[in-house]
Amino acid sequence: MPRIVLFQPQIPPNTGNVARTCAATGSELHLIEPLGFSISDRHLRRAGLDYWPWVALQCHADLDCFQGERQRRGGRLVALSSQAKAAYTDFRFRPDDWLLFGRETDGLPNALQASADARLTIPMARKAGTGEGGVRSLNLSVSVAVVLFEALRQLGACGDGES
Repeated sequence: MPRIVLFQPQIPPNTGNVARTCAATGSELHLIEPLGFSISDRHLRRAGLDYWPWVALQCHADLDCFQGERQRRGGRLVALSSQAKAAYTDFRFRPDDWLLFGRETDGLPNALQASADARLTIPMARKAGTGEGGVRSLNLSVSVAVVLFEALRQLGACGDGES
């Protein structure tokens, strides 16, 4: 099952919503500190509702600690960035991928993106007739859900259809 990694998230409700998505899919959630909030923040807890017991959450003190865990467990580091060229829909996901998402305000540092095994983007519409982008990026929790569900679809792990 692909793992979700948030690099230094800053907005509690976004992380809470990502946690809820992870609970719904059985995906691990890894947070790379420093965080822009306390893990006990009430907004974080509220956004995750009462699903926190079902979230496989691991916090990493810094990027080096996370990279050590990833090296120990294996798998590709797949960075998501609005600056990447390859669309997530053209990528073949693997069960042991680490899907890395950046800070809400400025994304992933260039050096971190360069160290990834793959860099993907979520294509967005351009302003008609201008070639210019209309929206720079999606909300973090929306981006995670879009990419994670595509990975799960490809892997045949979207659930058993029960409600």
